[in-house]
Amino acid sequence: MGNLLYGLIALVSFGVAIWLFLKDRGVTKPAGDESILPLVVAIILIVIGIIFGGLFLAGRVNKTEDIHITE
Repeated sequence: MGNLLYGLIALVSFGVAIWLFLKDRGVTKPAGDESILPLVVAIILIVIGIIFGGLFLAGRVNKTEDIHITE
């Protein structure tokens, strides 16, 4: 169950990061409203997504069977 939770957290963090990037680049924003906070939060969410995605993929590896190059 924990492995599936890692994958879900990774997907959600990537989704929110993409939303923040797209929202920050909107055409309806006033010219003087230049905030760096959404960009910083998006970068932090991308790092979190990479970490939890790596944990998800590491849990998917079968550690009991030997994998040979000839297979």
